[in-house]
Amino acid sequence: MADLASPGLVDRSGAGRTSVEAAALAVGFSAALRRAGVPSSPDRAARLAEALRLVPPHARDPLYWTCRVVLVSSREQVPVFDAVFDAVFAGTLDPADFRGDQNAPPSIGAEPRTRPTASDNRPAVAAEPVLLPQPPALTPGGDGSIDPDAPERDTILVTAAAEERLHQKSFADLAPDEVARMRQLVRRIALATPERVSRRTRKTIWSAPRLDLRRTARAAQHTGGEPVRLVYRRRRTRLRRLILLCDVSGSMEPYTRVFLSLLQGAVAAAEAEAEAFIFSTGLTRLTRQLAVRDPDQALARAAASTQDWAGGTRLAESIRHFTDTWGRRGLARGAVIVIISDGWALDDPDSVRTQMARLRRLAYRIVWVNPRKVALDYQPVVGGMAAALPFVDAFVSGHSYAALAEVAAAIRADRSDTHENTRTR
Repeated sequence: MADLASPGLVDRSGAGRTSVEAAALAVGFSAALRRAGVPSSPDRAARLAEALRLVPPHARDPLYWTCRVVLVSSREQVPVFDAVFDAVFAGTLDPADFRGDQNAPPSIGAEPRTRPTASDNRPAVAAEPVLLPQPPALTPGGDGSIDPDAPERDTILVTAAAEERLHQKSFADLAPDEVARMRQLVRRIALATPERVSRRTRKTIWSAPRLDLRRTARAAQHTGGEPVRLVYRRRRTRLRRLILLCDVSGSMEPYTRVFLSLLQGAVAAAEAEAEAFIFSTGLTRLTRQLAVRDPDQALARAAASTQDWAGGTRLAESIRHFTDTWGRRGLARGAVIVIISDGWALDDPDSVRTQMARLRRLAYRIVWVNPRKVALDYQPVVGGMAAALPFVDAFVSGHSYAALAEVAAAIRADRSDTHENTRTR
């Protein structure tokens, strides 16, 4: 097993076995890459630290591929990465050296790259260096042979980079094959709501505000009538109901194909109680249709349940229908309500304002997801959006898979929490 010479790798066993200080290694190596010209954000350093905790490397080869998959996002960065990796883990460079030193040597990566030997699949020191040209898949070994594992490793790298680009891509710009992949990813998102205190209680032996007299008296029968052991009652907690209202009008059509999978995943999940509705010129409840586990069957049943697709948007009428038919009967009381719409409505703004005020009095929180919010010059001045915004607790975009993290955080937040993407007036 190769010895790993790096300030982030320390020997704690006393027997020569090398263990990883994941955080120190990730920060130091990321800083070295950044000085060499490879973009390396703190977020990637944190991901590398987590990866090293999950797969502690005890040799250079697994360490190399763990760092490369996490920190490299394009083939052009591979030669510089290889040079930095050799300099750091061959012991020729300490990432903590030269920190702030104006007389430090030039950035790593400007040096020539050396050829790998046949015993190691990564660059190693050789007599005749070559410049930084070839991708690893085409780099010959010391005996002139091609590395047989290089194409597979390059495939892993390219796949990781493509996955990252897909996460940042807007739903409206997805190709048909990307839409299928995105639906699979979105269905796995767990939308957790805040907890609420239930009226039901459970017994506990720990001190609680309420003493359970009945159980205490029953326990005293086993101790001669003396209440030696006190039994308390504590209120149960459960997740708040989640209600999703998705706009399927013509202006939202590029995003609807993905958001329906988000609704299906939330309804089919067993962790929390969720209700799904779609609206355009009218409102349709899809909870029962989307509750099946098979996503294709769920979407087919949802499509067959209504003809109200890609039409106009009657926002105020749809909210009124929901409040009168389901909300006032208890479905929306204390619930987290998520409205997915761009706010382009045919209704009068005063009607939207009136219906949102009614909904606000019933709901615990209202989260508005508007994919058009991501535009730099976006202003919520459209009639329906401007009228609804004062009653919204969180206003987020949700235009991409990465942006759905803001949606999940807004749903999970407590009413007293100050979310960074709250409404702007």
